[in-house]
Amino acid sequence: MQTYDFIIVGSGSAGSVVAGRLSASGRFSVLVLEAGGTDQRFYVQMPLGYGKTFFDPAVNWNYKAEPDPGLGGNADHWPRGKLLGGSSSINAMVFIRGAREDFDAWASAGNPGWSYDDLLPAFKALEDNEAGADQWRGTGGPLHVTDCSRAVHPLTKRYLAAGEQAGLPFNPDFNGASQEGVGVYQITTKNGRRMSAARAFLRPAMKRGNVRVETKALATRILFEGKRAVGVEYEQNGEKKTARAGREVILSGGSINSPQLLQLSGVGPAALLGDLGISVVHANGNVGANLQDHVGINYTFKGKLPTLNQTLRPWWGKLLVGMQYILTRSGPLSLSMNNAGGFFRTDPSMTRPNMQLYFQAFSTVIPKSGERPILTPDPWPGFSIGLSNCRPSSRGEVMIRSNNPRDYPRITANAYSTNADVDEMLAAVKFVRKIAAMPAMAEIIEEEVLPGPSIRSDADLIQDFRKRSGTVYHPVSTCRMGPDAARAVVDPRLRVHGLEGLRVIDASIFPDNITGNTNAASILTGWRGADLVLEDHK
Repeated sequence: MQTYDFIIVGSGSAGSVVAGRLSASGRFSVLVLEAGGTDQRFYVQMPLGYGKTFFDPAVNWNYKAEPDPGLGGNADHWPRGKLLGGSSSINAMVFIRGAREDFDAWASAGNPGWSYDDLLPAFKALEDNEAGADQWRGTGGPLHVTDCSRAVHPLTKRYLAAGEQAGLPFNPDFNGASQEGVGVYQITTKNGRRMSAARAFLRPAMKRGNVRVETKALATRILFEGKRAVGVEYEQNGEKKTARAGREVILSGGSINSPQLLQLSGVGPAALLGDLGISVVHANGNVGANLQDHVGINYTFKGKLPTLNQTLRPWWGKLLVGMQYILTRSGPLSLSMNNAGGFFRTDPSMTRPNMQLYFQAFSTVIPKSGERPILTPDPWPGFSIGLSNCRPSSRGEVMIRSNNPRDYPRITANAYSTNADVDEMLAAVKFVRKIAAMPAMAEIIEEEVLPGPSIRSDADLIQDFRKRSGTVYHPVSTCRMGPDAARAVVDPRLRVHGLEGLRVIDASIFPDNITGNTNAASILTGWRGADLVLEDHK
């Protein structure tokens, strides 16, 4: 059995950062265990290639949530990255930090060091923003952020104008002074290639002699001596192996895998573990509980002007954009499908936006079975305005089904399970229609295709968004942070309550969800978590 100072389980958005920062001084040895394989794949590196990875079991856990009454009984597809870089290697690359108030609320809940002002220096230090540095943004950091304002589809300008006509300000930077408004999304790419956490943080670390990365290595159990974590048991190529941690075991498996591994190791709800024949090391009913996720829906329109459908549907169009990408690393394949978006409040009395917008200059009303919709656009000029809630009050859970590490856990999302979530989504979809009715958009819309003009009453709108909504892939809070061991899994230094030598550093520690895409805050969590580890091991 080999011994390392630190064992990191998971090489995703946070784990890659932790590995990079813990190894940088050369003082510590680091083992990274990744259940998946390499990120050196064409469709991972090509930004729009995430359409090809959406169902690919070679790089994707392909989880499925339980049938959800709130979603009309649908069982939602939950992709999660199973490769170096984790979900940062298969996501839509939109770089949104979250609102100042989100992080200030974390700190106010008893988590010192997690306020916006505490975290802003780290956010600035980790990024290399193409738009330049200012009091909010940084340059020179490991993570390159691309300014897409000159590369988006021409229809995007009409969407932005319509948003302003509907009363939203134009916002040049959602990570700047304010979040509210409409604008073009910045994305994590560099020179036309995806800038995953693995590319930014882990690959440089892998060149160091004190870092070992094991792929196809499924962590099956944390090893304890009493209440102290001392190592990890894992399976690789059909062989059971163990590695020992001289200082700490760090879980960075994300909001599904981290609570799953804790439960498999005897840390979690005592009754559940007892029923599955797992010896309880430390009982904590919060492990896997408090699941929060953003839920979204698209409104789709047939347009009078060309959209990306006319480019990406025919074989010759695919050939042209493919050649453009290969030769110049530019064009539609170098971007996210979410060209633009925004944030708004369904109630003006709110202190910060509670809804996020997405504009996509393509449509997929007629998807092929088993295929990510963006791969087959509709045969007519279509586009979509999507939205998702930012801080829903519905709560779900992630719980293991058995003591077999290869059995997927039970994901119960409980979407739209509160009246507040239903009410705000109803107001939000009405606002999407308001944007579409503004002159800049209305004059180029032939018809609303989904849900269609017959869906008018509140009851019909609610039934429609229950039936057509789904996760936008931002699960958090299943190992939530907090000072009270009776309500949280980790303390403000990300140490697991009641245990020693064990931390969780990933999006599962979020006390509550944030306003926007979760990847930037996951990377930030890795950066902040590494700082805490380094402070404790001087």
